[in-house]
Amino acid sequence: MRALCWHGKGDVRVDTVADPEIKHPRDAIIKITACAICGSDLHLLDGYQPTMEAGDILGHENMGEVVALGSEVTNLKIGDRVVVPFTISCGDCWFCKKGLFAACDRTNPNADMAAKAMGHSPAGLFGFSHMLGGYCGGQAEYLRVPMADVGPIKIPDNVTDEQALFLSDIFPTGYMAAENAQIEHGDTVAIWGCGPVGQFAIRSALMMGAGRVIAIDEVPERLAMAEAGGAETINFAETDVYDELQARTKGRGPDSCIDAVGCEAAAHGAADAVMDKVKASMMLATDRVHVLRQAIMSCRKGGTVSVPGVYVGMGDKLPIGAAMNKGLTIKLGQTHVQRYTRPLLEKIVAGAIDPSFVITHPASLEDAPEMYAKFRDKEEGVIKVVMRPHG
Repeated sequence: MRALCWHGKGDVRVDTVADPEIKHPRDAIIKITACAICGSDLHLLDGYQPTMEAGDILGHENMGEVVALGSEVTNLKIGDRVVVPFTISCGDCWFCKKGLFAACDRTNPNADMAAKAMGHSPAGLFGFSHMLGGYCGGQAEYLRVPMADVGPIKIPDNVTDEQALFLSDIFPTGYMAAENAQIEHGDTVAIWGCGPVGQFAIRSALMMGAGRVIAIDEVPERLAMAEAGGAETINFAETDVYDELQARTKGRGPDSCIDAVGCEAAAHGAADAVMDKVKASMMLATDRVHVLRQAIMSCRKGGTVSVPGVYVGMGDKLPIGAAMNKGLTIKLGQTHVQRYTRPLLEKIVAGAIDPSFVITHPASLEDAPEMYAKFRDKEEGVIKVVMRPHG
């Protein structure tokens, strides 16, 4: 089959690789009908995520048609259209039973490696390094899905691939980010990053009753999409974000702040951001945490900072004193996707949201290396790339 493979920093290629096979009775094989490039895939492209190996297949936003099943998968049948959560979860461990699917205890075969870096291992993830399981991703013609009796969700015929695909990651991620922000009716919510997760966080915050959402970015197309979704906007290339947020909230600060950027935060002229970039280039730190610092400093006293943005290691000089003295709640985490897929699918079916709004660039799998570069470099208005491996 054809698959998009990582070969080193800045080097991804579409290669011919072996087809996946059933390895366990709880496996399924799906023929990928649609997959997407996620912002967190760019951390792999840029070399920030450790334990990648040449030839690893990327991609964790996947859906398709079931073409083979292990003997213990009884909830699916051949021919079903399914969306696959990016978190691989057993459904039966202590964490899964509590709905903490991204913390599954049983799906990372390299748990010891992850525990050395993090203290404990999270769940295995598709296409996201050997520290997180070494699982093949779905930017490919076919995908092996472990724990297929727990993760995949069947999609009704009246929902298109473009509407359903983002149940795999960015819609639940944006929704959980808003949920973690502990929004009360009428609250003001500031969201850093108007990429795909930020766009879903904007719409989710408004669905949860936010009175105002203020979205922060510098890319015109992303700011325009945020405004179309009901947000006010701040261009951080033109305005001091902290000062502007204080002015718009009469000095109190936003009730909740959402960091939908993560470890490769950019800024214009900010001394801390310049130092982050220098340290990362010299491998003195892994994460550029300018946005997280700014969110902590901007948030009102007693407010909440929610962090769906991906961080991979160490970041310097977080204002922990400010967070403590202001009494902030900080909630972070990979998304517990299986907790959200069914209720969010119901919102799609009911017409409450059409997630396809975020797609800007349909493409083929063979276009993947070019589209990765355009997405990373923010060229041609790229916000979300969806690829169809079979044309």
